Amino acid sequence: MTKKIEQKLETLKTFITNKGQNGAAIAFSGGVDSTTLAAISHQILGKKAIAIIAQSPTHTPEELQEAQQHAKNIPIDLHIIQTHELKNKKFTQNPENRCYFCKKEILQTLLTFAHQHDFQTVFEGTNQSDLKDHRPGFAAIQETPNTYSPWVAANFTKQEIRQIAKNMGLSVHNKPAHACLASRIPFNQPITEQKLNRIYKAEQAIKQIIPVHQLRVRDHNGLARIEVDASKRNLFFDNGVMDKLRLSLIQLGFNYVTLDLEGYHTGSMLKTLEREKI
Repeated sequence: MTKKIEQKLETLKTFITNKGQNGAAIAFSGGVDSTTLAAISHQILGKKAIAIIAQSPTHTPEELQEAQQHAKNIPIDLHIIQTHELKNKKFTQNPENRCYFCKKEILQTLLTFAHQHDFQTVFEGTNQSDLKDHRPGFAAIQETPNTYSPWVAANFTKQEIRQIAKNMGLSVHNKPAHACLASRIPFNQPITEQKLNRIYKAEQAIKQIIPVHQLRVRDHNGLARIEVDASKRNLFFDNGVMDKLRLSLIQLGFNYVTLDLEGYHTGSMLKTLEREKI
């Protein structure tokens, strides 16, 4: 570990110690950012740190199972709360700042739970690399009282967090990034539980046919656009495989099934907004 990362780590630990002295609840997803943050917070605060994961139709059962295992390995107490962003029309109308309304719902529910259990502060896992992307949800973090982003405060990048996780022996150090199922639906097309379920089942079906991990099925109003890691695109170029994929997704309710020739790339739905402005 470089001297620069070691210095940042000391800054992070001081921040966690000061802000978490009256108890800290970590917004937990099971990803590398929140898992590493939870592990360090647990080391420093002990029982004064807990992890909380939000569940709703925008997240998959597998994410919860993985998160439970990662929390157990730390080990940190994990609590599950239910959120109801699908009842918020400002979210389901799927505007460009959709994530703001989702994050607001999660943080308010999480903060209420934390206070009810005598934990005064909430930590969440945004890092400096995230802030270079489209992150309307960060505004909700900044607006919510007693809620902090320790990785941002200590100026950590995603790659540096992965290095910390690896040094700590955390299995998430090389875990691919994941996003909620709502991110598979183009902006300004309504988000429904039916669409979210169709997307989830489509991704599960593809994984049963082809061994891919970095996968997104983008639902363009009934057209399935499949994104996989660029190095795995060749696995699709077989007539038998394509026939199986098409049949599986058509049976789920898609009208057309396509493969994105560019491969997986974050923020691909932002291109739909760019086209609207032309």
